[in-house]
Amino acid sequence: MPTPPSPPTLNAPDAEAWLQTPLGQYLLAREQAYIDKTVADIFGYNALQIGLPGIDLLRANRMPLRATVARAATANLRADSTELPITSASIDLVLLPHVLEFSDSPHQILREVERVLVPDGHVVVTCFNPMSLWGAWRTLTENAAYPWNGRFIHLMRLKDWLALLGFEVSGGAMGCYVPPCASEKWLNRFKFMEPAGDRWWPFSGAVSFLHAVKRVHGMRVITPRWGQQARSKRLVTVPHKQEDQLAARRRRCVK
Repeated sequence: MPTPPSPPTLNAPDAEAWLQTPLGQYLLAREQAYIDKTVADIFGYNALQIGLPGIDLLRANRMPLRATVARAATANLRADSTELPITSASIDLVLLPHVLEFSDSPHQILREVERVLVPDGHVVVTCFNPMSLWGAWRTLTENAAYPWNGRFIHLMRLKDWLALLGFEVSGGAMGCYVPPCASEKWLNRFKFMEPAGDRWWPFSGAVSFLHAVKRVHGMRVITPRWGQQARSKRLVTVPHKQEDQLAARRRRCVK
């Protein structure tokens, strides 16, 4: 059996160029499947996709406004993800496809997402996982091309970041358990690792998907205890002995 080829050493200028490679297409197909299933039943008015403006990852969502945000000229809104020129509490859904691990300020991006989301708004995040075959290859190689030049984020760390901002995780998954092979032929040969990975090593997928909801703890309305009030307003019963004494006094007064 021939030795499988080594992982690709691309010098792609950006993420969208790398996603056109066989390995990028393999990743994109699994990400699109998860995102389609997750955002299809999220309702509202405004949805944002931050990053990858040339790929419509929100195609399955039915909100009236679906816009892309990036520095690229192809984005609907050219802006920095750390300083979104968007009104607070005005967005129902935000998608972050591999934005955090390629930013110097991932915490600030999440803070901006929390700010622009309405209460009970949704955020869907995809990140490369360091505890995977892809993460191992990134550690062993000095490749400076995308995606190996990113800071892969552990799933538990991402959950902690979201929890600190008041998000509640409502769903998640892992994907891409295959080695990062360059050719489509070898990727197809390793496809058997996808169902095996979900069953035997579920935390070692190359990419992690996370769906979280913004929770806002409002004021607690203190209602009166109607049962106690009703009992306090009841007429106090008078013992029979006291009733007899009162009746005797009335008779004496009459006489």
